[in-house]
Amino acid sequence: MKDSVRTILEFIGEDPAREGLKDTPERMEKSMAFLTQGYKQCPEEVIGRAIFHESYDEMVVVRDIDFYSMCEHHLLPFFGKAHVAYIPNGKIVGLSKIPRMVDVFARRLQVQERMTQEVAQTLVDMLEPQGVAVVVEGFHMCMAMRGVQKQNSWMTTSAMRGVFQTSTRTREEFLQLIKGISK
Repeated sequence: MKDSVRTILEFIGEDPAREGLKDTPERMEKSMAFLTQGYKQCPEEVIGRAIFHESYDEMVVVRDIDFYSMCEHHLLPFFGKAHVAYIPNGKIVGLSKIPRMVDVFARRLQVQERMTQEVAQTLVDMLEPQGVAVVVEGFHMCMAMRGVQKQNSWMTTSAMRGVFQTSTRTREEFLQLIKGISK
């Protein structure tokens, strides 16, 4: 990777030996390893043994989960907040596991639509809940820095499974909860 970064620096007209750039290939390699660490993580392993049998059957919501990802089309960042809910069907998951799972998928080259679906489907597969809802709000640097150059545009994606898909009342309750409770 370091040789490729040096080539890119030369291609754009820079001198990779310049003081400010001489360590950039190494820094870029470390940065990319961190930003794409999700490829080396398995969401099932992240959740691990943190699934517990419990009779609770009301909505569980984890909102305002910060995430940082990279657009697979331009290798530019996008970031924002994920809001995740599920209605248990005999199993609950440790609270910290949901943000960790979001990070597994965010730390891969992504499109927001797929990331939203992956989070929802993993919870369905692991917990077999009555339903899962995921809403992701993202700000995309590929849209702000280049191309259309729109500074105030946010993308919102959603994935609804089970009762969140079939019950308007349940879906509306989730949407109210993610926007209406003060921190």
